[in-house]
Amino acid sequence: MQLYQQQTLKIYNSLSGKKEIFKPLNEGHIGMYVCGPTVYSNVHLGNCRTFMSFDMIFRYLRHLGYKVRYVRNITDAGHLVDDAEDGEDKIAKKARLEQLEPMEVVQRYTIDFHNILEQFNFLPPSIEPTATGHIIEQIEIIKEILEKGLAYEVNGSVYFDVNKFNENHDYGKLSGRKLEDMIANTRELAGQDEKKSPQDFALWKKAEPQHIMRWPSPWGDGFPGWHLECTAMSTKYLGETFDIHGGGMDLKFPHHECEIAQAEACYGHSPVRYWMHANMLTMNGKKMAKSTGNNILPGEIFTGENNILSKAFSPSVVRFFMMQAHYTSILDLSNDALLASEKGFNRLMDTLSAMEGLETGSSSDFDVETWKQQCYDAMNDDFNTPILIANLFEAVKHVNLIKEGKESITANDKETLAHTFNAFVFDILGLEQKGGSTEDAGKLSGVVELLIELRKEARENKDFATSDKIRDQLAELGIQLKDGKEGTTFSL
Repeated sequence: MQLYQQQTLKIYNSLSGKKEIFKPLNEGHIGMYVCGPTVYSNVHLGNCRTFMSFDMIFRYLRHLGYKVRYVRNITDAGHLVDDAEDGEDKIAKKARLEQLEPMEVVQRYTIDFHNILEQFNFLPPSIEPTATGHIIEQIEIIKEILEKGLAYEVNGSVYFDVNKFNENHDYGKLSGRKLEDMIANTRELAGQDEKKSPQDFALWKKAEPQHIMRWPSPWGDGFPGWHLECTAMSTKYLGETFDIHGGGMDLKFPHHECEIAQAEACYGHSPVRYWMHANMLTMNGKKMAKSTGNNILPGEIFTGENNILSKAFSPSVVRFFMMQAHYTSILDLSNDALLASEKGFNRLMDTLSAMEGLETGSSSDFDVETWKQQCYDAMNDDFNTPILIANLFEAVKHVNLIKEGKESITANDKETLAHTFNAFVFDILGLEQKGGSTEDAGKLSGVVELLIELRKEARENKDFATSDKIRDQLAELGIQLKDGKEGTTFSL
């Protein structure tokens, strides 16, 4: 019997606004689509959090025994700056600024995206389609929507007719917005004279002579609308109706709202059964933004080459930090939070090592079966990783008591405990134990801290030759020292 047949999984559905018992469209099979990155810059840490949440969900669904087709796209056609209907394509703009071909930009940042996700120990999706690889499918959907009378063509561009659609449908049902309110609160913008209504959105945009990324279509050379790409790719690989559609909370409106409208206009029914949205990541209590300097890239966390954190943190520590908040909650990144996560992560790794040497007895003081079900109950309650982690630390407490001889455990319970603990830590949370044992890492840290102290004494005694020698020889070994206001830290 598959595990999913023994568990009742509930998912918070953004469309209904409540938790619902999950029942896939086809028994034992799940289709899941997640909006991927627009590859015109290094992947944002906040985006990594969203993709990490769905990686965890993908892992758990597979652990339960489901066959999951997970589709996560690459938007390589770009979309317009500030997501307005007019302006410059983000990838084309980057290409112009860096004097590159657009596909060089795409290639560079797709490689960066994959590299960062690999370091975070993501499982690859089942299919990773690109927007530019599905222009034909997008054109066919536009033709269908035009034929249904729910879109119109003006000067080589095609727009979705929101007012016409809303006569028999509910535009705004995902985000909870009413079309009348949207119309009342919309000011007229320059360049929107082509549209019948400001709420109408582009399915296809005419390419101006200077626009680099362009494709032929029945309406002339142009490029697809941002929202259309995901409708085409999700339905091609998962069918006109599929189980789960995920993405960041910021995509709920207008992107996902428009996806629903396009699919309903084309196929005559709602495309997605469970809409899931991950929340944002802040830093030091503020929104992350390049413009304010309150921003950090994943690679800068791993190397320690930044002015925000006191030291480098491994990808697994960052991943563990992110798993400590529910995917629908806002999570705040800070130096203190990462330091605390590092301690917690090390405690988990120490416990895994300690389990192997536990002596067994004729009885158990720890009810392992109840604990195991509590771990599943947490994940079955809308993938509640914070509660799961609390349960894991409950096991840590009992392992330490058994190690100290204050509790006992049977051989069977020890095996169940170790198997379950490993499954949730590695297979589901996706953590990794790299670079030797935690004990070895602690010894290395101790040796480097001693050398830092000796270097400090040398500098105070104006023995700069010894100070520089310690710094340079550590650098040759791949250990970089970083002097700051609060002392010297190191990164590997």
